[in-house]
Amino acid sequence: TEDYDSIPQDFINLGFSPEDVSLERLQSSGITEGLSFAFRQLSQGGGPKKMQERVKEEFKERYGTDLSDSELRDAARADMLERMEAQLASEGVDVKGVTNVMEEMSRRNRELFALPPYVLYVARAFSTLEGIGLSVDENYAIIQECYPYLSGRLFTDRSPRAKAALRAMLGLSDDSSAAALSYGDVSPGLAAVKAGVKGQADEKAAALSPKKLLEMTDNFASYTAATAAVDRDGEGRTAAAKEFAKLLLDKEGSTLQEILVEEAAKLGDAATRSFLRQALVESAFAKTIASSLRAPKDALERSEQLSSLLPEDLKRAVIERPADFPRLVDELLHPTSEDERLLSTASELREALGGRLENGSLRSALAENLSDGASIIPSVPDISPGLRSIASDAETRDFVLEQLSNVPSLGRRVGAGLFRRAAYRAMNSPALPEDARRRLSDANNRVADAIEPAATKKE
Repeated sequence: TEDYDSIPQDFINLGFSPEDVSLERLQSSGITEGLSFAFRQLSQGGGPKKMQERVKEEFKERYGTDLSDSELRDAARADMLERMEAQLASEGVDVKGVTNVMEEMSRRNRELFALPPYVLYVARAFSTLEGIGLSVDENYAIIQECYPYLSGRLFTDRSPRAKAALRAMLGLSDDSSAAALSYGDVSPGLAAVKAGVKGQADEKAAALSPKKLLEMTDNFASYTAATAAVDRDGEGRTAAAKEFAKLLLDKEGSTLQEILVEEAAKLGDAATRSFLRQALVESAFAKTIASSLRAPKDALERSEQLSSLLPEDLKRAVIERPADFPRLVDELLHPTSEDERLLSTASELREALGGRLENGSLRSALAENLSDGASIIPSVPDISPGLRSIASDAETRDFVLEQLSNVPSLGRRVGAGLFRRAAYRAMNSPALPEDARRRLSDANNRVADAIEPAATKKE
């Protein structure tokens, strides 16, 4: 996920630091910068040789392209010493009194880190395996080879740690989702919308990454197919199809299923509000109606004599309230930063899936036989040979059809989540009077409970 800022906390959670070392001390030690650099290099593969080439190019960009190898090393060493001195100075150490800065930093790091022996054994095993891989492919990266296993593990493991890790991999925050997926004091989907409703969301707020979702999906399929059997006659693809159907549709649920239900409810809420805003606020017809409703109030404001003739109660009920109605609708349907992110995510996902499913060859073949080209021909989903072989397998087809019987239940969960989000929005809307907020919120909650009765909710 490249969430390198979480490295210090990970070290504490994994027991890689002594118990008396605080998170703040680890954060100020510079561990994040050093390990993030190492992880980025390792993930690109190629072993020490390619890594050395990349580091050299990076040093040239940083210190100058006209420097020799020895000059680059001296510049990098001087830069490192300067950073170490700054680090020691930030901790209150008199740098001038330290005869050997690197030795002092080494001593301090020994106090901060205590890697268990098994980590060293794992690292040795990984280096041996990567050496074997590099003998076949000079760009081999064992970290990338572990990705399919990681995807399979996170998709199927329902432990709290695995759930948190999967959400992090997909770009979602863990703290808000825990509340959003539970049925305690906060209903599903409500905690996740709080920041957006209250206008507190920022640019760094968590959002589902379509690219990462598809990437992990591909790796899950690869891992399942590889571990099920040698993919003779499509056996691996068949096993992967079954596992996907179970993950997405099984009545027992899965972490991935919970995430997709939650995101579907959030997207449905944002899309509905966007559609209503276009129809009731931004369309030419809506603007004409709004102008007509405001016209009597504008006329009264221009004529004090006419305004004084009407009783206040009548003026408020017949003129002022209708004139204020367009503003209330605008405020109720005003898009939040969360809404914008959700719609952007949906657009990214649609484009990513469209590139995989669009049948360009069929579209081109039809266009050649039409005088006005392919512009009027909609894209047709392309069914790959792999999918056709899966669909032709009777056992797999029956298994998937059996899982499809759970789709109505998933639909109810999405619908209930959508109405609960609407209830929360209504209750926290400053545009509505308190009594209206309560009535609208109660109505949405009753609809949600009718769609998904309390007896079906998960503990």
